[in-house]
Order: sequence, then C-alpha cells, then structure tokens
Amino acid sequence: MNRAPLKRSRILHMALTGASDPSAEAEANGEKPFLLRALQIALVVSLYWVTSISMVFLNKYLLDSPSLQLDTPIFVTFYQCLVTTLLCKGLSALAACCPGAVDFPSLRLDLRVARSVLPLSVVFIGMITFNNLCLKYVGVAFYNVGRSLTTVFNVLLSYLLLKQTTSFYALLTCGIIIGGFWLGVDQEGAEGTLSWLGTVFGVLASLCVSLNAIYTKKVLPAVDGSIWRLTFYNNVNACVLFLPLLLLLGELQALRDFAQLGSAHFWGMMTLGGLFGFAIGYVTGLQIKFTSPLTHNVSGTAKACAQTVLAVLYYEETKSFLWWTSNMMVLGGSSAYTWVRGWEMKKTPEEPSPKEGEKSAVGV
Repeated sequence: MNRAPLKRSRILHMALTGASDPSAEAEANGEKPFLLRALQIALVVSLYWVTSISMVFLNKYLLDSPSLQLDTPIFVTFYQCLVTTLLCKGLSALAACCPGAVDFPSLRLDLRVARSVLPLSVVFIGMITFNNLCLKYVGVAFYNVGRSLTTVFNVLLSYLLLKQTTSFYALLTCGIIIGGFWLGVDQEGAEGTLSWLGTVFGVLASLCVSLNAIYTKKVLPAVDGSIWRLTFYNNVNACVLFLPLLLLLGELQALRDFAQLGSAHFWGMMTLGGLFGFAIGYVTGLQIKFTSPLTHNVSGTAKACAQTVLAVLYYEETKSFLWWTSNMMVLGGSSAYTWVRGWEMKKTPEEPSPKEGEKSAVGV
C-alpha cells in the first residue's frame, strides 16, 4: 500500500510536538502477524536501549574518568564526528560495490550543499558539545534531569516560530517537568553534588535539541530528503569547525601531554564511542520505523528511568526521597505530555493529502 507523503509543515509539527503519524501506525499494524510484530518491536526497542545507555556510560568514562584524567571534551566530540564521517563514507562505498547487500545512499562532498547545511551544523555542534559538557560535569544519574527541558523548549519554539498555541493540559505537563527540574537542582545542591556549569550546559543542550528539529526539516531538501546524507554533511562541517576550537581552547596541547596517548585501549574506547554515536542515529530511526514517533518518546522516557537507576547502582550513590521525586516528576511530565499530544492529534482532522507529484521531505 502506497502512503501519500507528508507535508513539511506537518513533519515539523510532529518533530516539535512529539506526536505520531496515525497513518504510519495503521500501516504498521495491518501488515504482519501480531506475534512477529511484537517480537520485532521488542528487539528494536532493546537495541535502542542498549545502544543509548551504553553510549552515555562510555562517554562519561571518556569525559570524566579518574583513570584517564583526560580534560579534552571538544576533542572527544570531534573524534566521534570524525568516526561517523568515515563510517558514512565507508558504507557508501560498500553500497556502491555491493548494491544488493548494503542499502546506503551515495555520498559525494559538494561544497554548495555543505554551505546550505551549515546553519544546521552550527546547531548540531552546539547540541552534541553541550550534551557532552553536561555529562562531563554532572553525574549520569542527574544527566536526564539536567537535560529535561527539551519538551518545554519545543512548546516555546512552537509558539515563537510556528505561532502554534498549546493546550492547557500540555502546558500543565510542562509545568510538572519544570517543577521536577528545579526540585532536582535543589536536591543535587542539598547533597553537595550540584554543578551549576553542568546544569547550564544541560539547559543549552535542551535548547539545541529543539532547534535541531526545526533546522533539520528546513535543510532536508538540500540533501534530497536523505537523513544519511544530512548526517554526513553535518559531521563533515562539525569536523572542520571543531579544529579552530581545539586550538583556541588548548586541547591539542593537553592531548600531547596526555599519558595514555599511545594506548590501544584509549583509542579503542574512543572509536567505540564514535561507533555508538553513529549507531544511535540508526537505531532511533529503526525504532520510529517499527513503532511511531509517539512510542519512541515513551520508550525514551522509560529508558531514561532505567538509565538513572543503573547509574545510582553502578556508582553506589545514595539519593534522597525528594531526589527520586524530582526524577519521577520529569519522567512523568514527559510521558504525560507525549500522551496529551498524541490524544490531541487523534482528535485533529488530518490535512488533505498533497498531490501525487508533490515531493516529500521525509528522509530516506
């Protein structure tokens, strides 16, 4: 069954609100037996959880491990972008050699396209850099709360940029998220583990995640709607823009003085971090494909809860009742927002389908 392509305005609306495409859910629900579909979904969701949680713990090790004592967060981020760029180019070459075995778009560096993608790349750099800086200065257990304001920025940017109002119930869930964020900050301060710098980086990361959703939809036509081409150009631009930052911040000198610079273990962990960074984009798309954007958001919330519990156990931390309450408020508010927006989308009549020849902005 052929699906009509979505209008760009609807895709942008879905990206900002976290709502699902009802036609996608209906299509997915009608094609395969329930047991097979349930097994596929369970495997894909498990893969997403393992990849995402492993990446967070590995990045924490690279950014703030006492055994490494490496204070070069920009270089770690740069190296992960470099690994992603090389993987994209390698898979593109492999797809050209084995067209039946590997499905990957052809990639050729076009400077005009790179310039078109540049505004998004700046936001992308801010997103991944602030994410890593937040993780460097705060614990993994607090990481989710520190970056919890993405939903709030989604609502704010929907109003400022798209002139879309938000329902009272959705605003109420945002209030719960903000309350959980402030309670979490208060409890981290009470326990003496609060990093204001890490918290500020977390807020900036949340803002960049929301901006990234907006600019991604605007830039996709420049790469023929291909998410993988966009990933390639984003990371190429990021590698170039990171170089002057490495010089200005003195990280190249710090790297030269690093005791484990020649260690195979260190470069293995760095490369593995880059592989996880590449893989998270793939498994996120896979989870949305086999479920929906709405279910992906719910899965992400549940994953964040599991990640927090694992971090507390792994680092042998003791947290107060109010600290756990702040996490439950953030996770509960995020889940409630996802449910409210999904419910509102079901009540809203679908837009008329575009003409058959109208090009879709959906990524490959």
